[in-house]
Amino acid sequence: MPRITLLTDFGTVDGYVAAMKGVIASIAPAATVDDAAHDIPPGDVRAAAWALHRYWRLYPPGTIHVVVVDPGVGGARRALAAEVAGRILVAPDNGVGSWVFAEAPPTRAVAIENPAFLRERISRTFHGRDVFAPAAAHVAAGAPLAELGPALRDVVRLEWPPLGFAPDAIRAEVVHVDRFGNLVTNVPEDWASFGAVHVAGVDVGPVRRTYSDVEPGELLALVGSAGYLEVSVRDGSAAARLGVGRGAPVELRKGGAA
Repeated sequence: MPRITLLTDFGTVDGYVAAMKGVIASIAPAATVDDAAHDIPPGDVRAAAWALHRYWRLYPPGTIHVVVVDPGVGGARRALAAEVAGRILVAPDNGVGSWVFAEAPPTRAVAIENPAFLRERISRTFHGRDVFAPAAAHVAAGAPLAELGPALRDVVRLEWPPLGFAPDAIRAEVVHVDRFGNLVTNVPEDWASFGAVHVAGVDVGPVRRTYSDVEPGELLALVGSAGYLEVSVRDGSAAARLGVGRGAPVELRKGGAA
């Protein structure tokens, strides 16, 4: 049985998600549709890219991942369908697949243009319903990816912030803030124990193993489930405590030196 996941910034009160599901059900009634999330901050492509990379490979090959976080809807941006490690991504070509493609480059990608796989009337403001949902449903029903449109070889990719290395410090930044207020950095686990962690000039201390290594309400740094260094507050929000978000500067300092 085909499986489709939906990741959007639509929320659940306006019927947008149900409209997509209705289109899918009318084309591929046997498909199972999973709600990944619908509360991505409006238009936040980087947040969508982060969320997608957390789950896409946990689903079995053949799964169709649909992402509709699309601030460029109705403009010049392309609609994308790509095969990645046996799964299919259907999304705007605006970078939402960046962290997926960093893990596993697409084996093929096409621009969704064939009107046979779209709704007859296409709204300039709701491609989730009129482009992405029907394209995904047709693929679930057996349509070959190549029939959706011409090949793409230059998919849009967001830039992953590089680490900066000095003899006694690593300079990094916050790349994501989760719903708990944890500040996820671009420091991979292999470098997380380089030195004491500082965020926006605040000394967080050494990397800990678990939240229980500090008292409730205390700041700490640890490696999170995504495999990257995070700064947290036990039973609280590091983002609120420090007043920072994505892009905030992070440093790991040997010996705690400035």
